[in-house]
Amino acid sequence: MSDRQAIKFSPFLFLCATGLLAIFSSTISKSPVLPLFAAHLGAGPSGVGLVAAISAFAGVVFSVPAGLLADRFGKKRLIVAAALIFASAPFGYLAVTNIWQLALVRFYHGFATAIFLPVAMALVSSLSSLSSKERGEKLGWFSTATLFGRFMAPVVGGGILGLFGVSAAFGYQVVYAVCGGAGLITLILAIMLPVPEETTQAGQSWTETFHVFKTVVSNRTILMTCFVEASILFAYGTFETFLPLYAVEHGLSATQVGVFLSGQIIVLALTKPIMGKFSDTHGRRPQIVAGGLLGAACIGGFSLFSSFFPLLLLSITFGLCLSIVTSATSAYIADLSSQQARGSAMGLLGSIMDIGHTTGPLVSGVVAASFGYAQSFLGASLVLLVVAVLFLFTSKVKGA
Repeated sequence: MSDRQAIKFSPFLFLCATGLLAIFSSTISKSPVLPLFAAHLGAGPSGVGLVAAISAFAGVVFSVPAGLLADRFGKKRLIVAAALIFASAPFGYLAVTNIWQLALVRFYHGFATAIFLPVAMALVSSLSSLSSKERGEKLGWFSTATLFGRFMAPVVGGGILGLFGVSAAFGYQVVYAVCGGAGLITLILAIMLPVPEETTQAGQSWTETFHVFKTVVSNRTILMTCFVEASILFAYGTFETFLPLYAVEHGLSATQVGVFLSGQIIVLALTKPIMGKFSDTHGRRPQIVAGGLLGAACIGGFSLFSSFFPLLLLSITFGLCLSIVTSATSAYIADLSSQQARGSAMGLLGSIMDIGHTTGPLVSGVVAASFGYAQSFLGASLVLLVVAVLFLFTSKVKGA
């Protein structure tokens, strides 16, 4: 009986369940619903890009402060704060009537993932029973749990829109009502999260806290690893924002778009723990480089096709590239940072990767408005290629 209770109340498993619901709530608000909802409100390509980028901008602003606060006051408190936003933000969409209101709601909603993901990853990396030789695998399993949420969200959201039609306002209201229900459950789970006693910096001065953060920021290898993740999220932000519009423009349905996105998430969910364990065993740096180069080729490939099966194959392959890169980057950064600075390190990763996620839709929106959706995929490919090559030649081999 005691063994069953230990499994039932394992902080790691409980955190995985919380992450699944949190990311389901977050993802159903945007994929594939958000660009279609923004277009329904009258936004053009640049406006769609702005709305898609604004929530990631919240991550740029608050991921680092969230990491600092988590190191200083405890990670569970920050996770509960994120859950409060997950629970309240979805109901704001129900009152939206124009693109600027939608942007404001997206900005507020963005604080939830800006806080939750880096703090939760820092908590997974810092569990007392976790060694560096299994860190990649455990982070992979946590990511897989969140990816199940990402997988279900496009299917549910795309299915609801397919039922009511992309021009029907009621369909969007149903989607955001489901989003709100998932957010409320997330809040309940976060409050109940059984976190073991944490080592914090509450007794230190803010000067000492910022000194710890400075050691993270001054580590060139950590910074370059963050930039690789930012570049692949630049490509992913372009993909998730403009593939729905690109596909619909070529005669595909919202339900088929949901299949693209969900197929990609299935691959991510199935391969993240495998790729994490592979990086534990064979080294993180070569894996990051290989995934970045393959991802650059893949995102560029979207510009060459417009029918269902080629786009589905490219979506799945790009999902594998995301798995290869991101399963190694977060573990690599955790390896390179101390226990006391892990929240700050993950916060820095969250902030820089959200810069990539933010600028992806913005820059690609301008490219799409000027040259077309296909060219926006080519631009994202170039960004990822350049950063992967820079990482190859400038990051340290030590610790790879």
